[in-house]
Amino acid sequence: MTAVSGHGPWPGGERDVLEAQQTALGELAELPTGVDPVPFLTQLTQRGPGADALGRTAALLTEMPVELGPHGWKLTERPGADARRADAFWRDDLGALAIAAHGHTGALTVEVLGPWTLAAQLWSARGDRVLADTGARAELALALADGLRTLVSDVVAQVPGAAVTVQLAEPLLGQVHAGVLPTFSGFSRLRAVDGPGIVGGLEPVLAAVRDVGARSVVHLGGTWVGVPPVVLAGADALGLDLADVGPGGWNEKAWELIARAVERGTGLWAGLPPAQVSQCAGPALGQLADVVGVPWRRIGLPAAQLADVTLLAAPRRQLGSADAHRTELANLGRVAEALAEKAEA
Repeated sequence: MTAVSGHGPWPGGERDVLEAQQTALGELAELPTGVDPVPFLTQLTQRGPGADALGRTAALLTEMPVELGPHGWKLTERPGADARRADAFWRDDLGALAIAAHGHTGALTVEVLGPWTLAAQLWSARGDRVLADTGARAELALALADGLRTLVSDVVAQVPGAAVTVQLAEPLLGQVHAGVLPTFSGFSRLRAVDGPGIVGGLEPVLAAVRDVGARSVVHLGGTWVGVPPVVLAGADALGLDLADVGPGGWNEKAWELIARAVERGTGLWAGLPPAQVSQCAGPALGQLADVVGVPWRRIGLPAAQLADVTLLAAPRRQLGSADAHRTELANLGRVAEALAEKAEA
């Protein structure tokens, strides 16, 4: 059945961890019959440093301690207060998940940054981005792989019936591949990483997820050129924000790559923007369904395989309100219901 999930970021302050998790789970439980809910670990990024995507992912690195520097998160010789705060946020999140998801069995997803976006944003102890050092970025991928083994084990310990999917956010993978990221000085660009290099950086992380019995999704945002290396690296699914791929979600080259991936057995997690709302007609959910369904049909993919698609809200720059997020999940449920009907037709 067509499924609905989320990336994780959720509005709320420091004291709302449990409430946010319960709200997200509650909304997913109300999805229409015939739509699969995929609960997600909520992230309250507004709690401060260490709750942000970069800080919480860096805190997972095994034997690669991090701290906050003048320009952001960087590697350091030994863990300090910044790392301890990030670890504390993880404990809070997993504790809230254990309470809110008590008795849950089935799919459950948690999102962190992927190795390439992490290497592009994390600074070395005395120099440029970790991405600039071939050896350092290889060590980073291995440290992330080991950290994810521990994370999946921790999630299962808190929710014993969970079938975990790890979402790896890679919005900068396209820029890494294109060689457009600036150096520390800003006067030049870091060298591009070729396709085999991209695959090689993803493989140990995806293998670690697979080794502990979890599934993997690599999200590319709207950067569809990253689809081939994600598939070759062995991801179970790829994520794309379809509205950013092209007008109405259509881009022939992008959808040719998506079709090849689907034919190889790689799933699609389709990011959709908030529905446009009319005072007379309400949310334009048919338009959202068409962002997935029309290109799917145009490229020649079997309608029945729409049942394997997972929908989720495309990330926002501003989180907005909890009510807006609840509405968005409800709308995605109705869009998923429409796609499920197309799959059965």
